Amino acid sequence: MSEHTLHYGDISWTMPVADKNLAAVLQSNPVTLPELEPEEAVREALRHPVGSPCLKEIVRPGEKICLLVPDVTRIWQSPAVYVKVMVAELNACGIPDSDILIVTATGTHRAHVGDERVRLLGGDICRRIRIIDHDCRDTAHLVHVGDTSRGTPVWFNSYAMACDKIIITCGVVFHFLAGYGGGGKMLLPGIAGYETIQRHHKQALNPGFGNGTNAEVRSANMADSNIFHADIFEAAAMARPCFGLNVVVDDDYRIIKAFAGDWISSHAAACRLVDSMDGVTIRERTPLVVASAGGYPKDINLYQTIKLLSNALGAVQPGGTMILLSRCPEGFGSPDVETQICAYGDMRAREQALRETFSIGSYVGFLFAEAAEKHHLILVTDMDASLFARTRMHVCHTLDQALELARGFLGPELDVRTTIMPHGASTLPKLAG
Repeated sequence: MSEHTLHYGDISWTMPVADKNLAAVLQSNPVTLPELEPEEAVREALRHPVGSPCLKEIVRPGEKICLLVPDVTRIWQSPAVYVKVMVAELNACGIPDSDILIVTATGTHRAHVGDERVRLLGGDICRRIRIIDHDCRDTAHLVHVGDTSRGTPVWFNSYAMACDKIIITCGVVFHFLAGYGGGGKMLLPGIAGYETIQRHHKQALNPGFGNGTNAEVRSANMADSNIFHADIFEAAAMARPCFGLNVVVDDDYRIIKAFAGDWISSHAAACRLVDSMDGVTIRERTPLVVASAGGYPKDINLYQTIKLLSNALGAVQPGGTMILLSRCPEGFGSPDVETQICAYGDMRAREQALRETFSIGSYVGFLFAEAAEKHHLILVTDMDASLFARTRMHVCHTLDQALELARGFLGPELDVRTTIMPHGASTLPKLAG
């Protein structure tokens, strides 16, 4: 018998598993990297670009440069660190502050309020550089740059497109739709129009009403089979980004490595590092998966818990049981998630609403409800069970309650092969072969 610690908010529980039943305990793979301070890691990347000349050979004095940066929902990337270094590099290339425009890639998110820009980028950058929050619904400041081969009309922020050069800056992690975050996502949805985002995002669904989600639209898949990813990069190429800076952070959100250079090649290099760290090989899918998001802040709300669900689905057998630990002190985290969970009584109604007005939040809610249709999905959360009454999700408030419920599905002794995921929001199971 072995015992395994699983975090839940700011507390933890212990999960006992008989040795003969323990299939795997998923932990990030150890990766040896040079021990550099975050700013130095970024400077090192700029000194050794991937697939590209150095920045000083790409930008010229007199040119207007647009820096695409994430919004405050991605503050875990430490943009205050890497944007400051990038601005200093542009200054060294002869580009003064007055010729730099920062556009926050908000996608469909709201504009920044209060001190959020300062927290995101630092007070010095906010005082020196002109900053614009992208507004996907401001049609007066969108420009049509073409259509993708899949029929997505590509409208981008006109302020960014009016600049001579566009540089992408971002952090890279697994993404449950695009394969990986960052890269082309900084343009679509980052600085795209609402119509563009809607048309593109619907590619996460299979064609034809009632056919649900596309299984190839998933974490770590950057092959052409993931049409969501392929459409992003086709659209992003229309903006002709001249350079990219991509950072990878550890579990404490500290930059441990950066990759700069060609916007596609440098992003791919960052993706390979993320995969080597957090892509964990498993030999089998199991009837029972017990997974924790990793505690606070990774389990702050149900919206963020989609990372945990997506990864756990990679380890569970078809029709198996998943116990997901996510405290969710801030509830659903999105009104669109809440609507999908609470407002509809069946999957057809959910899918109809999703196809009519697609949003990431709606898709997250749909995925939870869909997963509960195909598996025994037990959510351990502080949220009220009544909120999930119109889904097939089972809600408990402790791990012991969840295990008791699982015995009803798997037998009183839980004598089944089991996978434990202590850091389920970040570790992605990859089936051997």
